[in-house]
Amino acid sequence: MIGTTDIIITIGYILLIVGIGLWTGLRKKTAGGEGSGAYFLAGKTLRWPMIGLALFATNISCLHLVSLAQSGFDAGLLNGNFEWMAAFTLILLALFFVPFYIRSGVATLPDFLERRYNRACRDWLAFVSIVSAIIIHIAFSFLAGGIVLETLFGIDMYASIIVIAALTGLYTIVGGLRAVVVTESIQSIVLIAGAVIITVAAWNKMGGWQPMEAVLADHNALDKLSMMRPMGDASGMSWMAVFLGYPVLGIWYWCADQTIVQRVLGAKDENHARVGSLFCGFIKILPVFIFVLPGLFAWTLYKSGGLDVSALMHTSADGTQTLDSKGIYTLMITQLLPSGLIGVLVAALLSGLMSQIAGALNSIATLASFDLYKRFKPDTTDVVLVKVGRWSSGVALLLSIALLPLLNRYQSLFEGINDVIAHIAPPITCVFLLGIFWKGASARSAQLTLWLGSALGAAVYALNKLAPGNLLGGIPFMMMAFYLFLACVVMQVVFSFVYPVVHTEQSAALYWRSIREPLAGKGWAGFGNYKFLSLLLLLAMGALYWVFR
Repeated sequence: MIGTTDIIITIGYILLIVGIGLWTGLRKKTAGGEGSGAYFLAGKTLRWPMIGLALFATNISCLHLVSLAQSGFDAGLLNGNFEWMAAFTLILLALFFVPFYIRSGVATLPDFLERRYNRACRDWLAFVSIVSAIIIHIAFSFLAGGIVLETLFGIDMYASIIVIAALTGLYTIVGGLRAVVVTESIQSIVLIAGAVIITVAAWNKMGGWQPMEAVLADHNALDKLSMMRPMGDASGMSWMAVFLGYPVLGIWYWCADQTIVQRVLGAKDENHARVGSLFCGFIKILPVFIFVLPGLFAWTLYKSGGLDVSALMHTSADGTQTLDSKGIYTLMITQLLPSGLIGVLVAALLSGLMSQIAGALNSIATLASFDLYKRFKPDTTDVVLVKVGRWSSGVALLLSIALLPLLNRYQSLFEGINDVIAHIAPPITCVFLLGIFWKGASARSAQLTLWLGSALGAAVYALNKLAPGNLLGGIPFMMMAFYLFLACVVMQVVFSFVYPVVHTEQSAALYWRSIREPLAGKGWAGFGNYKFLSLLLLLAMGALYWVFR
């Protein structure tokens, strides 16, 4: 439980964000109407700093802060790979995907798939994108946020979730993408500041890096500092699993998921879209140090007697005591921070929660309006499209809350999310990659790969959950994602020969003739050039992986 001062800070922050979101949306209305382009894509006026911060805020939620700290406590820096590997996929987004998205002027990624392939591909991706946004971006985030708020405030988890859902939905539904991006930019700064505060507090309590290493050495746990684990590692996250499996998840998430890419689609121009994506790549270096590392500090503090984890100990029926590390972040907040700063940290947690939910709701509104409703009523006015989007957001909120009891069964929410993504992503990653890099990828082949690949992923997921002792049950989810991706690639290549490609005028312009073609654009001069920034980010990530290998 936390004090009155911290409660006031928390409530004040929530009201501030809601007020800014509503003011931004209503100001846009009075300034010049509310067309669908302004509502869903912010009138294509977004600049690179706002894009980069919004991408980061949409990605990082309360779930990430809580779960990455838990993973740091349990396994060390290992799950930081999900953050650092994102930098490589953001480079792919900036160099190879952004030009097609911006030049084609699409409002949604399903729209892009229709132009490259056919209408069936668009329909399927729109459906999968809405479902994944409800489950992955909203429901899981609600669950993590509800657990934290219940622990800190003693409020019923579902009651706190409903209040946050109502407030976030209010400014998102009223203000559209511009309200989302403006509030996300603010929330990114608050979230990073809060994470830095808890990191500094844990660092000071531990006494720095060397005392932490000494405790790790005393417990034969120096491998917790390694990002690259050997083949056959018990975690299932060997270096091979990371480098083969993550790109399958990452390309879908960062390059082909509407919730994420919508910030790029609202860019002022191609350069702002590219540099904004790369800016996010640089920001993604931080989470290992400010989200994961505090959890590792918590483990060494626990082992050295500097952190009381008795509140997390549970006694089973046979008298055995086990440590449930899901609440470690909340424990750190209450034990390492003074009054006042606790309120700031809670505000940071709420920043992550509200920003991801807001981003997902806006994307669902866009998909439901442009890719589903407008298909059946192509002459729909902008006013009606906006109304459909708002109603869709409201329904999505209700569905996500209804899913909470089911998703609460996962022991680790972070692993639960990635397990789901590993079975959704492979066919989508496949059709996007082959679509932009291979002239011969046909519309019929993409359609069948999306259908059959999704069915295969769902079947494997169900089999592993219903019969965990089967032959596939021992395959780590990262490697499973890679194997499913390979199966999808084989499917699409074979089907492309069975059903040869017949390009339309649009699709003929939506694949790269050579690897050099997307790099032909000069970009901005100086340090803001996207080629220079891409190379700098690659070198930075290479150096970091060398240090923490």
